[in-house]
Amino acid sequence: MDIKETLFKLSETSGASGSESPVSEIALNMLRKYCPDADIVNGNVIGHFGKFCENLPSLVLDAHIDQIGMIITYITDDGFIKVGNLGGIDRRLLPAQSVVIHGNRDLKGVICSVPPHLSDGSNSVPEFDDIAIDTGFSKDELESIVSLGDTVTFDVKCKELLNNCVTGGALDDRSGITSILYALELLKEQKTAYNVTVIFSTQEELGERGAKIGAFEINPDIALAVDVSFAYMHGENEMKCGKLGKGAMIGISPSLSREISDGLINTAKNANIPYQIEVMNGLTSTNADQYSVSRDGAKACTVSIPLRNMHTPVEVISLDDVKFTSELLAEFIKEA
Repeated sequence: MDIKETLFKLSETSGASGSESPVSEIALNMLRKYCPDADIVNGNVIGHFGKFCENLPSLVLDAHIDQIGMIITYITDDGFIKVGNLGGIDRRLLPAQSVVIHGNRDLKGVICSVPPHLSDGSNSVPEFDDIAIDTGFSKDELESIVSLGDTVTFDVKCKELLNNCVTGGALDDRSGITSILYALELLKEQKTAYNVTVIFSTQEELGERGAKIGAFEINPDIALAVDVSFAYMHGENEMKCGKLGKGAMIGISPSLSREISDGLINTAKNANIPYQIEVMNGLTSTNADQYSVSRDGAKACTVSIPLRNMHTPVEVISLDDVKFTSELLAEFIKEA
């Protein structure tokens, strides 16, 4: 499996929260290589890895498949598209961005921007009510292509950077999906210590809704939420961030299982896999929060890939961290 090729294909396929079908179909085909029974259930991509053994505990690998985006709320008489947000978009970066409107066919557009010549330089951060998308089409032309409720995503392609880093949109959390797929590649022909279920869950950006359904349905003993977290860059608090290229960030939190956190740390140490610690003082704001309180509760932990520029069209990760995350997952899951 080529990590970069898989990641780029997933990241460049649309799947805003609530409209994940295009990327879900691609992820489903990828997962079936390792989980032949994989299917889409209530929007979530779910598959079972390996042979089921009655005496083994169950473990779920979860990564969310949705991305931030926008939803069409109105088309003005002069042909501009008004939108609302799907997830936590940084409104500061919206003016002059290129976007794709996903109607009955994809349509390119740009978010309107006031030229500096016509501004006094004191404009505040725009509200979503101020955002409008220009496609060059009239209202009548637009209404033959798009409908209210269609989604909009940033128009961006992944690119390689130096030191095995890449940039693109939707690396949150297509990098998590990629790391799970590569972990399954590493586990081929291996005996596992768990009955493993994989879920690529929907609508995490809208409140972990897909994981809530999946957690109730799967009811695992252990849940590993594979997501992204903050990587240090200029101007950020170094104490609150991981470092690119230094390995997966293993979560420690009162809302997580310290037993699983310590197990992952010991696994990384014993296998000489680079890792980092991420301490959170409450909920994690990841799908782990849903698994830990569903039914009688799972022992949940987060395994996060460091990422810069979160929720922007220029997210940055290290491919090394995706590989280290896969190796950690595989080592933790395989039979000692």
